[in-house]
Amino acid sequence: MDTVIKRKNSKKKLLLALPILIVLGYLIFVSVTKKRSFNVKKAEITVKTVSSDFFEDFILFQAKVTPLHSMLVNVIEGGAVQEIYVENGDLVTKGQPLVRLYNPNTELTYMQQETSIIEQINNLNKAKLDLRNQELNLAKDLIAIEHDFLDAKNLYDLNKKLFEQEIIARNEWTVTQENYRFQKERMDIIKQSVTKEKQANKIQIGQLNQSIGIMNQSLSILRKNKNNFLITAPLSGRLSSFEPILGKTFTQGNSIGTIDVMKGYKLVADVDEFYLNKVAEGQTGSVDHNGKTIKIQISKVISEVKNGRFIVELNFMEKEDLELNQGISFGVRINLSEKTKTKVLSKGSFYQETSGKWIFVVNGNKAVRRTIKLGRENPLYYEVLEGLESGDKVITSSYKDYENIEELNIEE
Repeated sequence: MDTVIKRKNSKKKLLLALPILIVLGYLIFVSVTKKRSFNVKKAEITVKTVSSDFFEDFILFQAKVTPLHSMLVNVIEGGAVQEIYVENGDLVTKGQPLVRLYNPNTELTYMQQETSIIEQINNLNKAKLDLRNQELNLAKDLIAIEHDFLDAKNLYDLNKKLFEQEIIARNEWTVTQENYRFQKERMDIIKQSVTKEKQANKIQIGQLNQSIGIMNQSLSILRKNKNNFLITAPLSGRLSSFEPILGKTFTQGNSIGTIDVMKGYKLVADVDEFYLNKVAEGQTGSVDHNGKTIKIQISKVISEVKNGRFIVELNFMEKEDLELNQGISFGVRINLSEKTKTKVLSKGSFYQETSGKWIFVVNGNKAVRRTIKLGRENPLYYEVLEGLESGDKVITSSYKDYENIEELNIEE
């Protein structure tokens, strides 16, 4: 026998669930549309006021005093330190010995090269002497031939008269004529040969002299290089960065010290690469020294970036003696623009999280997120372009803990 099952009333359940669905929907809507807030202590934040003030685009960095001119003392011939004649910080004069190095292998090589060059010079001089002797022998032969020719000519002149007077026979006159012709042609040929030999020898001797000259220059350079083991001061000045130790080996091309010319100073600074496109030669600035502001000017910008920094050199515009000491540091201020009246905001850590695109504006005990636009900056201020007015109070401390928060509740 079948059992009759009663149906539940679905409409009644729907009516009961509807209020619950409405409440849940409202809660979801409120949670989605409600501003995300965060409670902060007043002592934990920094509040600054936007003001209308003169803005000047400038940068600050540290620079060290260095001599205006200096020169490295380089090692020309490597070797171990054998003798030291001066100390770091001494005043030296040009050509004064500083240190002597020693390298037995190089010394032996120099001796072998010197012996070889001297041997070559001797061989060339011997070749010259042989050519001179050859010319001398040709000159002796020519004198003998000319003597034979004169004898033949005298006999020719004599026999000619005797033959005309019919004193000597024709056959004797014919022999005389033939001998005279032979001696004359012989002398002419020998003279031509001697002339050509002298011309050829002259060319060869010139070439030998040129080779000997080159060999002598090589020998002079070699002997001069032997003296490179004695390192001398290339100019007069104060010796710095000079720390040789007996027995320490320096290789060729290494620097063993620096000589600073004590005639004027300049400033050298390592500047952050962020300012690379902002600084240029000719820009002016100032430093403070003994309570006095001294004008300076950028003389050179070395744009090669190493470890995130580049080098800037600056000259003092003052002509008077500033009584500076090498190595002291100055805080340098470089002006990048003229002063202009605008809205400014003190710099703060908030920029690291916002990149200057938004900021918390304080209103009573709350701070609300607002979109802004910043312009130029200097070590003290940002230039405000949009989003803030003079008198607005803003939080400039770090936003690290509430980057995604839209409203801050400031508690005492």
